Amino acid sequence: MLAAGREAGLGWMSVLELEVVEGDIATLEVDAIANAANDRLWMGAGVAGAIKRQGGEEIEREAVALGPIPIGEAVATSAGRLPARHVIHGAVMGQDLTTDADLVARATRRCLEVADELGARSVALPAFGTGVGGFPIEECARVMVAETRSFDPKSVERVVFAVFGAQAERAFRAAVENSE
Repeated sequence: MLAAGREAGLGWMSVLELEVVEGDIATLEVDAIANAANDRLWMGAGVAGAIKRQGGEEIEREAVALGPIPIGEAVATSAGRLPARHVIHGAVMGQDLTTDADLVARATRRCLEVADELGARSVALPAFGTGVGGFPIEECARVMVAETRSFDPKSVERVVFAVFGAQAERAFRAAVENSE
């Protein structure tokens, strides 16, 4: 969506609509969903497992064929049987399955950039690195929301933080509210 006015004579400024949803990212009707991936793009448990179960193993086959990728990078595949058209695999960790704030921020930014490159208007992001990566949910929410707020999209209008559990939902809602 576009801002209703001009910002300091610099032209139209895009405004991202941010939402928080507690639930399964694989069921959302958005143009693209992000997968919290490892650098080899193998899809194991957590978000990746849910995406593979619902979307089909062809998503993992496509992803692995594009890997390995540097940690902090992202690549897109088809979405198989998912409602979304694309899955964006953001490498938020390596084979050691650990991550940090910088990697979460870089993977978030790259997923948003790839969504823009695909012409997506809506994209759903999970809480990067908070599953097997063990990254603290509150810090994840702050980092991901700040990175999303600083992103200047070309096509993306709506970002949905699709998180699992009441604690994650509270953390992301608070981060969104505090960023306005």
